[in-house]
Amino acid sequence: MEILNVSAECFPVAKVGGLADVVGALPKYQKELGVDSKVIMPFYDNDFKKENKFKVVNTGNLKLGRLRYEYEILRPIEPLEFTILLVDIPGLFDRSDVYSYEDDVERFLAFQLAVLDWLSRKNKKPSIVHCHDHQTGFIPFLMSHADKFSNLKELPSVFTIHNAQYQGQFGYDKLKYFPEFDLKKMGMIDWDGSINPLATAIKTSWRVTTVSPGYLEELKENANGLETLINKESDKFSGILNGIDSNVWNPSTDKHLVKNYSNKSVN
Repeated sequence: MEILNVSAECFPVAKVGGLADVVGALPKYQKELGVDSKVIMPFYDNDFKKENKFKVVNTGNLKLGRLRYEYEILRPIEPLEFTILLVDIPGLFDRSDVYSYEDDVERFLAFQLAVLDWLSRKNKKPSIVHCHDHQTGFIPFLMSHADKFSNLKELPSVFTIHNAQYQGQFGYDKLKYFPEFDLKKMGMIDWDGSINPLATAIKTSWRVTTVSPGYLEELKENANGLETLINKESDKFSGILNGIDSNVWNPSTDKHLVKNYSNKSVN
């Protein structure tokens, strides 16, 4: 089995919060279970880029409305504990920070389109596409309904909600960025009068998970406006408790601590 994780963050490449920790640990432990688990994410102009060398494994192009972009998919020459692929889109991701740019909608839509373009041209498809948080929320919809990616329609999708407070919604003036799809499916991307990638993922993914059973119960009552949708789609939801990578979060070896300690050294 091959699982492709699609995420905006992944430790140790780029980290803002807990999303990076989960996406950076999950493939390592899936690999121990015999699963070929990979990660694909944007190629930021950060320390990881400056400290490593990369080789190009694929190239392509995409359209974002009238805008056209070339992209490259790269892989670190010095391998990590799992396969990681990096999508380089000049003009959009050659910046140091992950988020908080005025064109984040364009950046992450372009990233998703690049991933789908690459996937649609691959001879061997993954067994499952596992998307994480709203920056990847349109992938399940576009696999199922975009004309250009019709050969991905039967590819199973899983979506994990790490933080439902951030949904990435935007206005219909940016619908022009989407590839052609049946406009009768417009309701799949709409929530409360705007285009909402988190709501879209909930509606169109084959399965949805949250980072714990408790968080799933919380979202049914407090999901920043998506409570009704989550309750309606509850049959496809599972709450799975995320663990931590004990090799990274190990106080006896963590270099970020002033002094290391263990349960044997603390009275």
